[in-house]
Amino acid sequence: IGLTRGRFEIMAEAITVARPYAEAAYKHAVASGELDQWSKMLQLAAIIAEDNEFKLLIGNPVITAKRLEEIFLEIGKSKFNSEARNLLAILAVNKRMQVLPQISQLFEQLKAQHEGVLEAKIVSAFALEGRQLKKLIDDLEQKFKRKIEARVSIDPELIGGVKVEIGDEILDASVRGKLEAMAVALKS
Repeated sequence: IGLTRGRFEIMAEAITVARPYAEAAYKHAVASGELDQWSKMLQLAAIIAEDNEFKLLIGNPVITAKRLEEIFLEIGKSKFNSEARNLLAILAVNKRMQVLPQISQLFEQLKAQHEGVLEAKIVSAFALEGRQLKKLIDDLEQKFKRKIEARVSIDPELIGGVKVEIGDEILDASVRGKLEAMAVALKS
């Protein structure tokens, strides 16, 4: 049994811990008609929680939950409404402030589903020009019959082409992916 845990395991655990908080915030935001406001508040909260100096405070046993919450709200100024402040207080008491980025991420997924938008992670071997990217997004919107919000990154190791992840579906049209598929076919 290894003593170290992989980054994937830690992230999966953080998402599992974050899910009930994200769902509760989402349900409240929908009921109160404040989806966009909650989205902004959670994005800000995620940025604060990811700050290296604040991360040191989260793990510091000398800092009480109340003081951690106060520092957090001082940084965020008056950007958090009373319900968001309650959420932050609960997270501080339960020593869960480090999962704010995952809460924000899960909230955004729920919000996108609510709005009928799918998030696509597009990885390309080279930078996509405006028309190329628009055509790809248009094609994806036709295939999935929903609006697509794309996050694009570049990975030269793909050699050529693109790889698209939407939810748990992966469309691999990269040269590297085709070469790997050929290698598997040749081995069997």
